[in-house]
Parts: sequence; structure tokens; C-alpha cells
Amino acid sequence: MLRDLLAHQLVFVGGKGGVGKTTVAAAVALAAADQGRRCLLVSTDPAHSLGDIFERDVGARPRQLEPNLWGLEIDPEAEAERHIDAVKTQMKALVHPRLYDEIDRQLDLARYAPGSAEAALLERIAALMGSAGAEYDVVVFDTAPSGHTVRLLSLPEVMGAWMDGLLRRRERAGRLSAALKNLGGGQVKGDDLSLIDEARDLPPDSRDAQIHERLQARRRTFLVARERLTDPAATSFLLVVNTDKLSILESRRVARLLDRFGVGVWGVVVNRVLPEDAEGAFLEARRAQERVYRAEIERDFTHLPRVAVPLLDSDVHGVGALRRIGSLLER
Repeated sequence: MLRDLLAHQLVFVGGKGGVGKTTVAAAVALAAADQGRRCLLVSTDPAHSLGDIFERDVGARPRQLEPNLWGLEIDPEAEAERHIDAVKTQMKALVHPRLYDEIDRQLDLARYAPGSAEAALLERIAALMGSAGAEYDVVVFDTAPSGHTVRLLSLPEVMGAWMDGLLRRRERAGRLSAALKNLGGGQVKGDDLSLIDEARDLPPDSRDAQIHERLQARRRTFLVARERLTDPAATSFLLVVNTDKLSILESRRVARLLDRFGVGVWGVVVNRVLPEDAEGAFLEARRAQERVYRAEIERDFTHLPRVAVPLLDSDVHGVGALRRIGSLLER
């Protein structure tokens, strides 16, 4: 399984919370690095468990963890802060200085608006996807395909509609500004329109062109990300599932949702399966229940590559344990 999986430049590892997807993602990334391929492992988990697994500090910038392997943990809140600050800088370059305080006020409110952290996170993910094939041979994402991935797929259309509406409103505001100036002999009492039109000595057409280009550049980032997500030669999605009902139900839902957007699940890792030689009446009863759930998984994902990873006798920490997981994924 592992050799075929790593033929892709982008690997997304996802599943229900707590199924072990971070461990599987780390094992996949380490296997790629051991094959001599430059690999970036990206986690969006706020718990920062990637650093715990490698027993290293992993932060917001790529840090080398092993030969050919770099790790990166994205903090959604920090990304939102960075994104808002960047937008402030861009907007202040296009408006009159007397509007700076209003820009700060509005964007500071937006900083805490629902969805602002995820919007910044998605933009960072889309940008990192562009590094596959350039800076890195493989980029492995430890993230939930049912959430971030589907939103990445839909963002180009959402942004397109939003941009068209924004530009239409700007055009109407420009016409209103001209009409008010004509009526008032060139003087407009209300600050808003005049201050916007007096921005940085930029002609309105030039300023609008700059705004439009910045919005289009952002939209292109998401368009390229979606093209890569829907390209089976470039991207693979690996679902991690445990042998319990909720995990199986979530995996079914994820597979259906991705399929609706034209993205197929590449394979399934059945994680933490009880070893056959585990003894005792309790474990035998649990193993019997597992057989029922494994049969469900076989029926649901019969068309996909599948591999079972047994429940280990210790937690997975450090490179040695990850290589052990990687060897199990080779089967």
C-alpha cells in the first residue's frame, strides 16, 4: 500500500477524532523521507500532537525532524492574526490615512468573527499545497477531509460570487460619489466616499485594479488547490478508521462527501485492531465485535486498498515506533 500511496505529491490523512490519524500521517511522512524523498508533514491539530509523537518542538515554520523530513504545525488562531494584520496593511495602502482607525476597528472585530480562523487556515493549506513538487517531493497533511478539504473545494465559487458583488458595489459607490460631488459643487460633506477616493493619490481606476488583482490572486490560489485536490494522479486521501460504529459511520460520510465533490478516497487504514493472539474472555468478546465491524469496513470500502494495523503494546512516540507503523503499512 505505502509504495503506491507515496506515488502522489499530496497525501491527506483524515478520519474521526481519536482514530490515530496523526500517527498514521507521521508514519507515512517518515516512510517517504526514508525513501530519499523530501517530505513536509503538516498538522492542523490545535493540540500540537505532532511534536509529541516526534518528541521535538514543532512550530509554525517548517522544522527538520529527520533527514528529508520537515514538520509544521499550523495554529488556526495565529494564522487568523497573521491574516488580519496582512489585510490591514493592504487596505491602508489603498485608503486615506484618516480611515486607518476605522480599518483597525472593523478588522479587529472580524478577527473574532465565526469562521475567520478557518478562512486563514484554508488559505495557508492552499499555499502549502503549492509547495508539493517544488520545495518538497511529497506533502502529507494530517487533517480532516470532511472539513477543510470540502471547504477548499467550494471556495473558488464562493469567492467568485463575493468578488463580483464587491466590485459591483464599488462601481455603484463610485457613481454615487461623482453624482454627489456634482450636486455639491465638488464638495462632499460625508467623509466616507471622499476619503476613499482621495486614497494615496491613486486614481480610482488604478486602485480598483489593484484591489481586483489581489482578490483574483487569492481566488487563483484556491482554484489551483481545487484542481490538485481533484487530480487523482497528484493527490490521495487516506482514511483512518477504528473498529467501532461511530468511526465507521464517520468514514462513510466522509467518503460520500468527497465523492460528491469529485474526490475519491484512495485507501483505508483499519487502526488498532486487536491481535489474534490476545487471550482472555473479555478480549475474545471484543475481537468478535471487531470481526463484525471489520466485515462492514470490507463491504463499504471493498474497491479500495486496505490495511489493518494492530493495537500495539505501547504508545507511539519517537522515530522507531513510527517506522514500526510504516512497516505495517507496507503490507
